[in-house]
Amino acid sequence: MTSIRDAGLLPTGFTVRLNRHVRVRDQGRTLVGGAPTRMIRLSPAAGDYLHERTIRVRDRSSALLADRLIEGGLADPIVADLPDLDPAQVTVVIPVRDRPAALDRLLTCIGDRHHVIVVDDASLAPAAIADVVARHRAELVALKRNMGPATARNEGLKRVTTPYVAFADDDVVLEPDALPLLLRHFHDPRVAMVAPRVLGLRLPGRDRWVGRYEDARSSLDLGVHPGIVRPRAPVSWVPSACLLARVDALGSGFSAGMRVGEDVDLAWRLAGEGHRVRYEPAAIVHHEHRTAIPDWLRRKAFYGTGADLLAQRHGRDVAPAIVTPWSAAFAAALLLQRRWSLPAAALIFAAATLRLSSKVRNTERPVRLGAVLTFDRALAATWQLKALLLRHWWPLAAIGCLLSRRMRRAVAAAALFDTVVDFRRTKAHLDPFRFAIARRLDDVAYGCGVWYGAFKGRSLRALLPDIRWKGTHSHHERSTDVRRAEIR
Repeated sequence: MTSIRDAGLLPTGFTVRLNRHVRVRDQGRTLVGGAPTRMIRLSPAAGDYLHERTIRVRDRSSALLADRLIEGGLADPIVADLPDLDPAQVTVVIPVRDRPAALDRLLTCIGDRHHVIVVDDASLAPAAIADVVARHRAELVALKRNMGPATARNEGLKRVTTPYVAFADDDVVLEPDALPLLLRHFHDPRVAMVAPRVLGLRLPGRDRWVGRYEDARSSLDLGVHPGIVRPRAPVSWVPSACLLARVDALGSGFSAGMRVGEDVDLAWRLAGEGHRVRYEPAAIVHHEHRTAIPDWLRRKAFYGTGADLLAQRHGRDVAPAIVTPWSAAFAAALLLQRRWSLPAAALIFAAATLRLSSKVRNTERPVRLGAVLTFDRALAATWQLKALLLRHWWPLAAIGCLLSRRMRRAVAAAALFDTVVDFRRTKAHLDPFRFAIARRLDDVAYGCGVWYGAFKGRSLRALLPDIRWKGTHSHHERSTDVRRAEIR
């Protein structure tokens, strides 16, 4: 693979593929999709680069087109076609507090392929950690006070001399090709950080039903599809269980004052600075999930407390739902369950279809495309309403159930819909009854954490939906964007 001389461009041979959500219209002249959804009109020259939903960089124009599609969330790099980079350019930083057996397991799977820095965050038994580190010939940094994983990672980052750093928690195990696959993404000069898929770690004697639920629907498992990471994208964050980053893009690293949500904060800060953060599910690490119910519930609630901290730093990007006036009215009509609800929802849908059709009037069959886009948004609004009732606003929904039969029906329908869809999607090795119980416990625990964080922070910002009126779209969230990509 050779490099194009222009600084910042994708190298020759770099190949991208349109993701599954992108619709190709007008004989390949129009692309609809991305994060947020937009419409891009391709000139004839640009269309010639698109072949079977892929674009291979061969000159400056194709590099610019591929770069634009990646940035818009319409295309993803084909990582299998990218060459390996030198693994010696990666230093691994591991924050640890006690758990010497888990640390030994992680260091064993890393082997001698990378320099490793272990940061002991004031373990209660530091000698056991030191013995494991010495046995694996890693570098040890011992902190005198417990500062939390964010600060521990930053202390390790200060000692990194290689171009790239991998952060790995001690309760993960890396597949042999995980870091090499992630490293390939840095052929894109705008990539600052990339994360693998996090699956469950099967351990003898730990086959509990909560563990099987976590194997299917862990908070850390972001799915099988790659994507760009930023607020409001399909993949809006990545966990710090394992991350690979470009050292010169990280600055001082994680926000030291955060003990939860620091991974989300870092990814969003990098995205806000114009860097790219990627999620790559072809690279896999395994995480030792909590399987004891009390520990599991505490961890879910702990994750929820981070919402308020993130809201303080990132404002509306943390909102549990994002709606436009018409989608809010559509969802409200269905929720009210009156005789006029379905006709009203149909009327709102028709009006939204006509409005979107006018925006895409230069395409073939604009009404059909407008209806498809409206359906996508209506489905998203319904899904967000379900999440509000069952997860973020469940205390209010519970009170409503005591007072209203319609609310009881709405919550029951939402719970049934959520369970059926997720059970079919995840193919969990668990019976539907216990899966349904785990789903509700998961949502209740997380919601408790969100409300506790809001109470502690004296702010409801993390609980309020973001209603987008015309002209109020942020950098990360815009309505359908009609553009033309000209290749000269």
